[in-house]
Amino acid sequence: MRVVTTAQPLDVQPTPLALLLLGREADPRSERGVECPGDLPSPSDPNLVARARAAKEKLGNKVFILGHHYQRDEVIEFADVTGDSFKLAKDAAARPEAEYIVFCGVHFMAESADILTSDDQKVVLPDLAAGCSMADMATAEQVAECWDVLTEAGIAEATVPVSYMNSSADIKAFTGKYGGTICTSSNAKKALEWAFEQGEKVLFLPDQHLGRNTAVRDLGMDLDDCVLYNPHKPNGGLTAEQLRDARMILWRGHCSVHGRFSVDSVEDVRARIPGVNVLVHPECKHEVVAAADHVGSTEYIIKALEAAPAGSKWAIGTELNLVRRLANRFADEDKEVVFLDKTVCFCSTMNRIDLPHLVWTLESLAEGTLVNQIQVDKETESFAKLALERMLALP
Repeated sequence: MRVVTTAQPLDVQPTPLALLLLGREADPRSERGVECPGDLPSPSDPNLVARARAAKEKLGNKVFILGHHYQRDEVIEFADVTGDSFKLAKDAAARPEAEYIVFCGVHFMAESADILTSDDQKVVLPDLAAGCSMADMATAEQVAECWDVLTEAGIAEATVPVSYMNSSADIKAFTGKYGGTICTSSNAKKALEWAFEQGEKVLFLPDQHLGRNTAVRDLGMDLDDCVLYNPHKPNGGLTAEQLRDARMILWRGHCSVHGRFSVDSVEDVRARIPGVNVLVHPECKHEVVAAADHVGSTEYIIKALEAAPAGSKWAIGTELNLVRRLANRFADEDKEVVFLDKTVCFCSTMNRIDLPHLVWTLESLAEGTLVNQIQVDKETESFAKLALERMLALP
């Protein structure tokens, strides 16, 4: 018979990482933040919409609200403009009279807006916990160590960094400092073409899938031209010979939303909906992109559906909030729009921006209290802006 004894309680102290994941601490070097001073309105408050309208009206031209395509409808309702991250940052820079830029998106987007707007403007993120898992996958320390590895392999001078817009200000600054450029999912091909005119190799950060898909689909490279650098392994898990042989050095990062789509998803929707057009974002895995009918950025997806004929059927591989919005928008035009996967897949961090956070932000600003300001330090801003300007100069 088993004898059970009463053990003394263990004195277990949670690690800093555990506290961060529990939402009890903050890491200032990470995209993830957890602090939200003040009391949020209850999400069940029936007056939230009226409160948001009243606060926005009180602020008038002092506030400009940006709404990313992946935001909830309840937030998009109050956006002055909608779009992808870079478009929204440019829209903010074009409104110098707005004292407050409220960015309903995620942390790296607000950073980009702060970089591009004037010193007099204050960029606000309604919830500091709205980060980006992809951007978190490349830290400044990891990328600096990677550059040391490339230097030791004798290829750093021949390598041009190209960083996706979905990266932190620190990574954008690294890119600018070492002669590289930023890209979006719309202009990644142009950015890579420019980079290969400057050097022999590209270090692509932080989304491996966009880098691989652009290199293979748009530039005609082979998959063997690409190697995957894993920052959690010594030397990225690669030999010096592998690095010297590669043309594309891809960072081991990905989007948690787009990375979920699979070839099975594509095959399943084709079986369920005969004649369906499969349209996916280039952040999807290479095999998913190869199995799709159309591939393009968020703006491309919207324009493709706008131009689609009545009666056409579409399965979209991107964030669910946008897909639902498009399905509702085009239903009256007899266009069937469905989510590519059967599994619900919201961007969890983007969805942290909800109506209570927006109301709290607007009411605080209307009362003269600045909350959740996103500020990029001057040195980081200088190099990051240099990388962004190189992108803007692309043909």
